[in-house]
Formats: sequence, structure tokens, C-alpha cells
Amino acid sequence: MLIRGGTSKGAYFLASDLPENEQQRDDVLIHVMGSGDPQQINGIGGGTSLTSKVAIVSKSAFDNVDLDYLFAQVGVEDRVVDTKPSCGNILSGILIFGDEKGLITLQDPETTIRVRNINTNTIIEVTAETPNGKVKLEGNIKIDGVPETGSPILLNFLNVGGAKTGKLFPTGRFKDDIQGVTVSCIDASVPMVHIPAKGMGKTGYETKTELDADAEFLQKLESIRREAGERMGLGDVSNSVIPKVSLVAPPANGGNITSRYFVPHNCHASHAVTGAICVAVSTMLPGTVAYEAARNLKSNQIEIEHPAGKIAVSVVIEANDEEPQIRQAALVRTARPLFKGDAYY
Repeated sequence: MLIRGGTSKGAYFLASDLPENEQQRDDVLIHVMGSGDPQQINGIGGGTSLTSKVAIVSKSAFDNVDLDYLFAQVGVEDRVVDTKPSCGNILSGILIFGDEKGLITLQDPETTIRVRNINTNTIIEVTAETPNGKVKLEGNIKIDGVPETGSPILLNFLNVGGAKTGKLFPTGRFKDDIQGVTVSCIDASVPMVHIPAKGMGKTGYETKTELDADAEFLQKLESIRREAGERMGLGDVSNSVIPKVSLVAPPANGGNITSRYFVPHNCHASHAVTGAICVAVSTMLPGTVAYEAARNLKSNQIEIEHPAGKIAVSVVIEANDEEPQIRQAALVRTARPLFKGDAYY
């Protein structure tokens, strides 16, 4: 199936329909998506990182878990597949896919399933409206970055701290100096490098087009990202999309913080879900660059301003002797199935 999940679009496969061998599986995905060409003209990818995504889904063998979900970021110009990161936007479509493929049983009036994200080995509760045991697609929920409204899908990420590196602060510090720029390296749902926009000579309010057009800035950003990846214990990240990067600045439109999220070689048109979780968590941790940029922190719901509007994340953090525990991070998305059928390989 092709499903629009949140502000992304991706191809959803049953794990049993793909080769078990990782190299053979990746070869199939590269051909199906049409990678190696900026337009992906020979495949079903949309020619951007937000539309060249894949969900691989199966029933879970784990107790108290309904589905296993492996996310794959398939390259556009590069013939590569990266399963190190996860994607909360694409996760938004998993209940629709699971129902279509008979992997789950829907309840009335709503259904909650527990999903194990294989990329990070974390659990996410996904809740959707399912009156009379049928998926409801129409609704009045509007998410910035999507032109129409839909039925709400609640994503509740559990225990996301250290999702990839095992530590909320992979370098052991709230701040690091990398190439003369003060940054915070945080791993909450996804490893990220948060950078004050002013530290890169930016305001943080630039458009995606403006940021993507600044080659010198992007080169510096990538250099910082690669060094941060080494310091975070991720090794050589030159061929990986993690860690991701966020330029942070004070809010300009009534939110709590402004973020320009990089994926990682260009600016996201809106904002990734996992990236929003990481920014929101960091915003609530005194000593980080995001906390210093944030304003009006009066509740556990953080509104992040991005190029297409805002995204809100509710975060529950518990104190701990070693480091804070991120018990849950919840946000609302929508999803829409676009087509189902056979993809030629």
C-alpha cells in the first residue's frame, strides 16, 4: 500500500512479501522506489526524502505487542537503504495497513495497538477512531504540512530516552563545543544535534528554500553532524541519516520553540515526529541549548514552530539518579491510504 502518514508518504510492505536476506531486501526497495535518480521516475518514490520511505510490517511474536514495524529510509539520488532511524509520521499509517492485511482486529469505537519499533526496540501505542470496527478516515483534525483534515491518530511513544545509543545524553554532557559551535547532543526517539541558529549565523526563521540554497551553511552543518555522530558513539555517519540536526531559536508565533529540522542534508518542509519528540524533550531539560531557546514553559505540552506551522508534543519526564527518564511522548497525526496493489521489481 501507499499511505500518507502524517507529513510523509511511504510504501508499506508485509515483511513476508520481502526477501529475508537484508541485501536482497534493500535491492528490491531501491528498485521499487526508483532510487538513484532525483525524480525517482522509474519507481513509486516521490523524489524527496519525505516521500521515499518504507514501512515493513508483521505480526509480533512478543507478548503484549501487536505489530512489529521496521522503518527504512530509501535514498533518492543515492541507491541506499538506511534502517538506523525510525519515522513517527510513517508509523501513523500502520493501523490502516494492519487492518487491510488482517494483522489486527479493530474494536468499537476506537482501537489501540502496541507496536514494537524494530529500529529502536521501543514500544509505541497507536490509537485511532474505529466506529463499528472500521477505520475512520474523515475528521476535523488539521496538522500543519497537510492540506486536508482527517481523523486523529494518537501516537504515544514509551520510554524513548536513549532509543539508539542507550543514553539520553550520549556524550555525557548537556552541551558540547563542536568546531566552535555550542550544541546539545540528545537521543530521545532519535539521536539529534541541536544547534542554536545564531551559532550558525542564522535567525532560525528562514524558509526551507533559503536554508537549502546556502551551500556553505549546509557544508558546515554536515561537518558538525559527522563529528557529533562520532562523539555520540555512532561511528562514521557519513552514509547514515542519523544523527539528525535541528536549528533552534526562540518562538516567533506563540509556540514554545522554533525548529528547522534537517533530514539531514536538507531542511524538512515541516517537521519529523521523532525529531519533534527529541526537540520537545530537550526543551524541558535545563542546561540544553533548546531549553535556553524556549519560552513560556508552563506545561508538559511543547509547541514547536516549523516552516509549515506547528507540531505539539506532550512529554512526561521522571527524575532519576543517573539521567532523566522520558516515560512517554504523545502527539496527534492523521493518515490517508492512497492506493494498494502490486509493485513491479
